[in-house]
Amino acid sequence: MPIQLTTLSQSSLQDYNDCPRRFELRYLEQLTYPAIETEPALENEKHQQEGEYFHRLAQQHLIGIPAEQIEKLANSDNLQRWWANFLPFSQSHLSRLTRRHAESTLSAPLGKFRLVAKYDLIGFDQDKIYIYDWKTYRKRPKNEWLAIRWQTRVYRALLVQAGAHFNDGKPIQPEQIEMVYWFPDFPNDPAHFPYKGDQFKRDWDALVKLSSEITNASSFPKTDEVSKCNYCPYRSYCNRGVRAGDALEAELETEAEELFDINFEQIGEIEF
Repeated sequence: MPIQLTTLSQSSLQDYNDCPRRFELRYLEQLTYPAIETEPALENEKHQQEGEYFHRLAQQHLIGIPAEQIEKLANSDNLQRWWANFLPFSQSHLSRLTRRHAESTLSAPLGKFRLVAKYDLIGFDQDKIYIYDWKTYRKRPKNEWLAIRWQTRVYRALLVQAGAHFNDGKPIQPEQIEMVYWFPDFPNDPAHFPYKGDQFKRDWDALVKLSSEITNASSFPKTDEVSKCNYCPYRSYCNRGVRAGDALEAELETEAEELFDINFEQIGEIEF
């Protein structure tokens, strides 16, 4: 029996956008994965775990733990390389920020749901507000691809909608925001996405429409883009193959939902 879904995130919205059936199986039915998502499976799983661990190292650095202590925890080739690339980036870019909020969660009402996002870093530089997100991709994605992802749209729009408490209670204007994806394996090639008022209106209107569509959906059809099924762990439910897709390609097509406990008493939000 489907559960009563109460929250939406960039990951669940991206799943719904890519394949409503995947959204249904993952978030409404909450079925376990019956198929390996990518090949080689163990190598990909290790890379994902290292990516999560890198996020923790970055968070520890941003809250003031000395770099020498953190460096000792970088116990793999990937982590050592990412950490070595992160330090100069932090010194040249993040050190100028006057306020930093690492691993912060925001929430706002969206139709019958709450829209929730967890930010790697929200940083202030005078009137400018930067959203930083660390991506441990093995391939540098194109900016055009990142621009249309729901993460880029949700994170900026939600900061406008629910981020005033970060700004001394003053509303955040879209023009103050810039989202930056930083890639540890491509440290000198970050992706920058400024924001504007018309983009915010477009994004929030689209989010409201999507939430209404999900609320009123009587069915969740499979995607017509069969190529997306190569990377979907639910493909065997749909009789769309058993062989997993290539891990490097899958990174740019599927993104695991970040699991975090939601305590609405302690996160930035606006009331219903």
